[in-house]
Amino acid sequence: MPSSPEIVLEVRDLRVHFPVMAGAVMRKQVGSVKAVDGVSFDVRRGETLGLVGESGCGKSTTGLAVLKMIDITSGQVVFEGQDITGVDRAHMRPIRRRMQMVYQDPFGSLNPRMKVSQIVGEPLEVHGLAGNRAAYNERVASLLDMVGLLPDMADRYPHEFSGGQRQRIGIARALALEPSLIICDEPVSALDVSIQAQVVNLFQEIQERMGLTYIFIAHDLAVVRHISHRIAVMYLGRIVEIASRAELYKEPLHPYTQALLAAIPIPDPDVEASRPQQIITGEVPSAMRPPPGCRFHTRCPRVMDVCKTETPPMREMPGGRAVACHLYD
Repeated sequence: MPSSPEIVLEVRDLRVHFPVMAGAVMRKQVGSVKAVDGVSFDVRRGETLGLVGESGCGKSTTGLAVLKMIDITSGQVVFEGQDITGVDRAHMRPIRRRMQMVYQDPFGSLNPRMKVSQIVGEPLEVHGLAGNRAAYNERVASLLDMVGLLPDMADRYPHEFSGGQRQRIGIARALALEPSLIICDEPVSALDVSIQAQVVNLFQEIQERMGLTYIFIAHDLAVVRHISHRIAVMYLGRIVEIASRAELYKEPLHPYTQALLAAIPIPDPDVEASRPQQIITGEVPSAMRPPPGCRFHTRCPRVMDVCKTETPPMREMPGGRAVACHLYD
């Protein structure tokens, strides 16, 4: 069945397992870390899909796998109607013009030896789109202006900028090739709270202007609520719930989602003191040896016997949302 033109990205049963090796001389595989273990979702054109969960749940690995920056163990990734799962590195280069990434660390992702003009313009040169020097400089100046930086900043080096400005440089670089999909991997978590809102607002302004599609990876649920249209919640390599922003925050269905939202502090001390507490006890199990059945059952306050033995399938619920939980069998 052909993909809908409204769907930019389709991910089906994506798995990324990293081998665990042992032995000083005769190296052999003794296991695997199931970083992503059966993830499926769609992203529609012009929308932002928020991908949230605790550290180590597989959010960033999912983003890297979608971009084919790490090897996919199994599953399928379809981008703009083209199955790119088996596409080799050489043939991925033209496809990557349409899919870019903004990284978490705005300093570590920028070459300290390159001027801003070189950093922002490098994608143009790599893909043979730089043109003559005048056109190159004009394009770089336009990209800097688009992200709120002055054209004369093009001759500076990354260390001369603040964290928020460096992240704007990273965004300008991602926009250079006019992509249709940008994966934002914790793009504001390294920034001061006062700067985070400015960068998030910038993402939204650019999305409206260019019709971009985002996968916004984050652990800060307040930030995700502000920017996302739909939200997918991950736990230990799997998605446990997908819903629109309004539905998820109004009525979370999965016990893990409920606990995550309950952990968001409320600025009103009276309301904060009166609301029920949902504390998740215990540690996240190892991704090398995930528990059988529902992977959240070892920490779930509503665990049932079936949760310990049977993996809950993703069930479609009213309103276009979906949840993987035996409570809704």
